[in-house]
Amino acid sequence: MAADLYMPKEITGEKLPAIAVSGPYGAVKEQSSGLYAQHLAEQGFLTLAFDPSFTGESGGKPRYSSSMDINTEDFCAAVDFLSCCEQADAQRIGILGICGWGGIALNAAALDPRIKATVCVTLYNMTRVTQQGYFDSMDEEARYKLKQELAQFRTEEFRTGEIKPQGGLSEQ
Repeated sequence: MAADLYMPKEITGEKLPAIAVSGPYGAVKEQSSGLYAQHLAEQGFLTLAFDPSFTGESGGKPRYSSSMDINTEDFCAAVDFLSCCEQADAQRIGILGICGWGGIALNAAALDPRIKATVCVTLYNMTRVTQQGYFDSMDEEARYKLKQELAQFRTEEFRTGEIKPQGGLSEQ
């Protein structure tokens, strides 16, 4: 995973609170997450802006795709790095998810007790839309049917080894 580390200009030798930053979807670390990381470093935080899997300088195929599970692990991997960074206070690590990455940050925070603070900068609740459809259009029966379809889709991808692009991805 590719990342840029930002430090305050004035370092006293004390361990610093640290924040891992990523998002929005499709962006790279030099864009929004880098800007947030820079401003937070100016406020005294050690910050890590990273390219999620499949995006920017980070590896993985298919390129420019996303996976809630893998991208949740991306935040945890950033916390792994910060936990071992000699300038970071491992007891004061937070994460910041921008746009759709806000929901991914919440997933990571729910799984990883090393994350002590979570900030979501988002106007769109992707988790709710995924669970309930746009404008809460899916009832329990429709959600169950969608889960069944997605499970079949996943099994077929595993069986064939072929990952099929879904909404928003090019065919290449």
